[in-house]
Amino acid sequence: MPSRVAFDERVGNVLLKYARMVVARGHVHNTLGNIAVRVPHPDFPDGVVYTKPAEISLEEVGLEDLVITDVPAGTLLHGGTITSVGHQLNREIFRLRPDVNAVIHVHHDDTIALFASGAFKELRVLSLEFPPVMGKPPHRLPSHVDVEQDVGPIKDFIANTNAILMENHGVTTLGRTLAEAYHRLNTLTAEVRRTIAAERLAALKGAEVRYLDQDGVDWMYAHADRIIYPSRFSR
Repeated sequence: MPSRVAFDERVGNVLLKYARMVVARGHVHNTLGNIAVRVPHPDFPDGVVYTKPAEISLEEVGLEDLVITDVPAGTLLHGGTITSVGHQLNREIFRLRPDVNAVIHVHHDDTIALFASGAFKELRVLSLEFPPVMGKPPHRLPSHVDVEQDVGPIKDFIANTNAILMENHGVTTLGRTLAEAYHRLNTLTAEVRRTIAAERLAALKGAEVRYLDQDGVDWMYAHADRIIYPSRFSR
C-alpha cells in the first residue's frame, strides 16, 4: 500500500523503546496489548497515530511493522497490515482528549486477578506517589462493558481519568507523552500489587489496611503537576 504520510523513524524508534520496556516489565504475553502515539501533521487536524498492527506482539514488532493511521476513521496512512479492534479505543481517546498523545494498553495479571476475585470494586490508594503520578483517579469498567468493541461509553468518563481499569480484561493508561503513559502504567500496576499484598497481610494478622484519606488523595490529584513537574511552576 502506498504511504500517504512520511514515516518518521524517530517516532517509530521511541515507540519501540517503550514497547521493549513494557515487555521487560512482564506486561505482555501474546499479540494483544498495544501502544499508540499521536504526532501532529499539517494535513490532519487531529494528528496521525503510530501503532503496532494486529497479529504481532509488542515483543516481536520491528520498525518495518509499525503502521500509521488517522484519528477519526483509522484509515491506514502508512503500512499494509490492519490494526487490532483495540485501536478504536485509542483513536476515540485521542479524539476526545486533545491533551493526550500516548495510550498504552496491557492485560495485566494482578489487575485482572484483583477484580476477578469479586472482593474489590475499586482501587483505593495506599501510596503517596499514586495520585500525583496518575493525575486523575482511575476509572473502573465492569466486565460487560467492552469499550474496544463499542467506544460509545468513553465520552461519559474519559475527561476525568488517565487510566481505565477493565474487569477481566486489563489496563489502559493515558499520557501527554509516551513517558507519562508509561510511568502511569507502572505506578498503577505497582499499586495493584501493593493492594493485594496489604490485604493478604492484614487478613493474616486480623488487621485493617490503612488506605490514604480521600481528602488528601483528592488534594494530590488537584496538585499533581506541581508535585511531579515542579520546574514548570518555579519562578
